[in-house]
Amino acid sequence: MSTQAFTQGVQLNKGVHMPWLGLGVWKSKEGQEVISAVKTALQLGYRSIDTAAIYQNEEGVGQGLRESGVPRDEIFVTTKVWNSDQGYESTLRAFEASRKRLGLETIDLYLVHWAKPATYRETWKALVHLYKEGHVRAIGVSNFQIHHLQHVIEDTGVVPAVNQVEYHPQLAQKELLAFTRENNIQLEAWSPLMQGNLDHPVLSQLAAKHGKSAAQIVLRWDIQNGVVTIPKSVTAHRIRENANIFDFELSAEDMALVDSLNQNKRIGADPDNVPF
Repeated sequence: MSTQAFTQGVQLNKGVHMPWLGLGVWKSKEGQEVISAVKTALQLGYRSIDTAAIYQNEEGVGQGLRESGVPRDEIFVTTKVWNSDQGYESTLRAFEASRKRLGLETIDLYLVHWAKPATYRETWKALVHLYKEGHVRAIGVSNFQIHHLQHVIEDTGVVPAVNQVEYHPQLAQKELLAFTRENNIQLEAWSPLMQGNLDHPVLSQLAAKHGKSAAQIVLRWDIQNGVVTIPKSVTAHRIRENANIFDFELSAEDMALVDSLNQNKRIGADPDNVPF
């Protein structure tokens, strides 16, 4: 598989290039497990890695980046500020801590992890400051509903570059996807593979038709919907399989079949009732 496939991506609203496909490292253990996953992904051609302070593996991600031998300027690195660190000054401190753990001077994308009601608006102002100071190349949010997005845009006049949300065939988020498109915000999918719950006749049918796995069908559906996707894995064969999605295309009929699976069903928390 050529590295060129992995560099296909989208121009974010401030002109920064973000690959369509990245490696998520949620639940990847700090130390050798996450180091190996990052190195494997980068050696296979991935050029985007997504972590967060709460994952407690930023140091390992940073080590994996360094040990991979891939030039820093070829890699797109995302991390996030956790809820307990939200607020203006505490977000600035959290950013410095993440940057130190990663061993990076500049972060490509920094996200507000959840719209914590009491603090997310001040947290966003801190991200705007970090962006204006040149410490981050792009800033965005995660798990924001339309009204959360509207609030931070009204407060600062700065439109988030990315909104990373739970997005998969059973939670297609049509209204949110339309809003982000209208406002030049890139939607990004976490848990795109429904935590492995892919046993569905429609996905099996499409996998057989295209000679692909159900996971590859779903990831292709993401990209054809214009949604960046970051499947997580720590095993080399799965990291490789998840990337093998650039040599086929779903028809309009195929896309409609996957769309038909939507149930507005969440695996994770409700962004309007953040329990942590």
